[in-house]
Amino acid sequence: MSRQARELSATGFYHIVFRGINHQHLFEEESDFKYFLEALQHIKNEMAFEIHSYCLMSNHVHLLIREKQIADISIIMKRLLTKYVMYFNRKYQRNGALIASRYKSISVDVDEYFIPLIRYIHQNPLKAGIVTRMEDYIYSSYREYLYGRSLTDTAFSLELVGREEWIRLHNIFEEENFEVSGTKHMTEEEIRRKILICTGGIEPNQIASWPKSERNTIVTKLREEGLSIRQIERATGISRGIVAKC
Repeated sequence: MSRQARELSATGFYHIVFRGINHQHLFEEESDFKYFLEALQHIKNEMAFEIHSYCLMSNHVHLLIREKQIADISIIMKRLLTKYVMYFNRKYQRNGALIASRYKSISVDVDEYFIPLIRYIHQNPLKAGIVTRMEDYIYSSYREYLYGRSLTDTAFSLELVGREEWIRLHNIFEEENFEVSGTKHMTEEEIRRKILICTGGIEPNQIASWPKSERNTIVTKLREEGLSIRQIERATGISRGIVAKC
């Protein structure tokens, strides 16, 4: 069976995630983290794409990239992963795959979830208990937003909300799920139909006015059916904080 074509982003922004095969570490030593970032910088210089956020964890990586030309993302990721896997296998005298399956990607809109996505990426080490402050983790772009460096293009998101508000929003902790599945995403109409089945034909925008207990019961059911917090919020108008608690 042929692989499904990746969804192209209308904005050029992509949230990329890749993991070590069988959950193995992608980075064994400090020099491995540094090599990956140097490779990323080198390819960025050549292809002129933008990096808006990144976080390198021991067994997985998050990147928020904006391509310059449509479909450049495939070339960028192929070059980056090939370069790093060759380095890793040569250094640790191993053969075969290092990355689990294909990297996962999702197109990203510049909307109210853009800054929360960057926050989600930066909070990974904090939520994993590796550090107690985001600025203490040296392998994410958070420090570059605070102190500067050439790798990350910080101006775009700082200008969206202002530097002080950007920092304030980063210190809010919510149960957010921006995990990338790699599967085809549901359209708004598909989400609506799924909700109509659960509500017995009642439109999604009516749920917010239901009595609290009934509203929460159906929201819980929708989450059990696999809809994300973001999908439910958009379809029903119920705030993500309420949806997250159901």
